[in-house]
Amino acid sequence: MPALHIAMLSIFLFGCGGRGSGPGAQAPSLPVMKIERSSPVVQREYSSLLEGVVTVEVRPQVDGTLREIAIDEGAFVKRGQLLFGIDDRVYREELKSAVAARNVAKASLEVAGIEVERLRPLVKNKVVSQIQLKQAIANHRSAKASLEKAEAAVQAARINLGYTRITAPVDGYIGDIPFRIGSLVSKNQPEQLTTLTDVHEIRAYFSMSEVDFMHFRQQYPGSSIEEKLALMPPVTLLLADGSRYPLKGRLDAVSGQFDRTTASVMFRATFPNPDGVLRSGNTGKVRVPYRYENVVQVPQAGTADLQDRIFVVKVGEGNAVTRAPITVIDRSNLNYIVSGGLEEGEMIVLSGFSRLPDGAVINPQLAGEGEGFGEGKQN
Repeated sequence: MPALHIAMLSIFLFGCGGRGSGPGAQAPSLPVMKIERSSPVVQREYSSLLEGVVTVEVRPQVDGTLREIAIDEGAFVKRGQLLFGIDDRVYREELKSAVAARNVAKASLEVAGIEVERLRPLVKNKVVSQIQLKQAIANHRSAKASLEKAEAAVQAARINLGYTRITAPVDGYIGDIPFRIGSLVSKNQPEQLTTLTDVHEIRAYFSMSEVDFMHFRQQYPGSSIEEKLALMPPVTLLLADGSRYPLKGRLDAVSGQFDRTTASVMFRATFPNPDGVLRSGNTGKVRVPYRYENVVQVPQAGTADLQDRIFVVKVGEGNAVTRAPITVIDRSNLNYIVSGGLEEGEMIVLSGFSRLPDGAVINPQLAGEGEGFGEGKQN
């Protein structure tokens, strides 16, 4: 029957009948449901930004000209694989110079040692003074310190030479490469050569409101946030196109403080990513389950809104109806989760009650199991 005809029929039955049903008036047959308690699971969705488990900015640590770019943008590389090569000729010469200076320092140390050994018997036989031996020993110590300094210079030169070969610090995917062969690079430049992201796991960062955070703390067992995270069920990731990522994740970290401007706290969920389907910079939604134990549910279609309050129509003694406010604490699909105003065993009208006055008598028709729980108004 068209909706218009239903509305006109409702007006005829319940509007023209006045405030009540007169003697002999037939009571309207309306679908009703009996209130029962259940334990629904509510799925809440939070917009999230995805990042790899490790993101590294690859930067030069020495100055020079790019001689080689050994990888391409978007390529997967293994740890230790060559990424960039910087012209190393200057650094090879610096290493040679440092090695030569070290050899000179070694020779000076040997000469100083020989001088000490030469003076010891002379001092013993009182041929030379004790002061000359002390001076020779001091010169030997100075030569030894000079050698240590030269050794350090060799190591520094060798390290700088090694920096001309830039290798991957982790396994991962290469980002943009703004430089080309022949570009002059510097260890002080503001722009990185590229980024390298390890995405064998993906971390989804999202914000949870203060109210939801309080629900989270109340929902799960554990005396600390860490214990609650460990006992939480897996979470689901919805991709940007609305599809569901096939692998489940886990909530594993919560920020230590709330953002004062948004009154929200940052959560982190980690998802396995063995095939590299997810990349840093993707967006999605993390779906977090909340379970309510032993609560009342009513279909949203079986309620009415009036002045920021939500009402149901109860069926009382003699099948007389009366409107009653209820306290809604959450939604599960198209149902309201109710914390007050309804008790188990009570009966409510599911539809056709918009023009029923309080006290009107109906002929209740018990809805089949689950009827009315899958359709209705959506918010």
